[in-house]
Amino acid sequence: MWDIIQEKLDEIERRENVIILHCVESGSRAWGFASPDSDYDVRFIYVRPLEYYLRLEPTRDVIEWQLDDTLDINGWDLQKALRLLHRSNPTLFEWYNSPIVYRTTPQWKQIAEHMEKYFSEKSSLYHYLSTAKSNYREYLKGKEVKLKKYFYVLRPLLACKWIVERQTPPPMLFESLADACLEEKIRPEVDRLLELKRNTSELGLGKRIDVINEYLDHSIEEMEQIIKELPNSKEKNWTELNDIFLEIVKNV
Repeated sequence: MWDIIQEKLDEIERRENVIILHCVESGSRAWGFASPDSDYDVRFIYVRPLEYYLRLEPTRDVIEWQLDDTLDINGWDLQKALRLLHRSNPTLFEWYNSPIVYRTTPQWKQIAEHMEKYFSEKSSLYHYLSTAKSNYREYLKGKEVKLKKYFYVLRPLLACKWIVERQTPPPMLFESLADACLEEKIRPEVDRLLELKRNTSELGLGKRIDVINEYLDHSIEEMEQIIKELPNSKEKNWTELNDIFLEIVKNV
């Protein structure tokens, strides 16, 4: 699959007239709990020739290349990515922290050196808590629940705990978050589910796991209170990002 993804990236560069600066895995494979039949969530940052950014008409800033049962490939234009970095976009920080890197460049390294300066604890906590709450409300409240959805609530809540304790972007790997932040009393149940998730093509319905649900209820309430008490993030300067953008587009 690695070779197929590289061929797809080469095809994107050729047909779209772009240079891919960085490309990673962003879904369950990067989180460390992929099922045997999980697809590949391939995400990339790209740059176009300078003249593209000097046009008067609106231009697209995303490439949506492929979506099927095996591959989900799309990317963001460099300009879009840097604007989102200025706003501390959590998705961009996930790509920055992905343990699976398909392709990278010196230009991305230049960007990465400045990433954490733009990290906002409060906006990231809002994002992860909202993700956890929506999945919890939709999938885990009944007597029977979609068991795999426990990970789509646990992971963002553990990311919240990481941010509160360390004030840095959380790692993508679920086990790294669990080792650092998960309470020992629920670890055996979570480990059992994790093993099932990794070895079952579709982890279906099962009885609600009360000890995990109690932990989720408590953690959500705790994070809501913490967020209320956090000060708003200070506005970041654009100068550094403008300089990076201009240097990259002038040299592609």
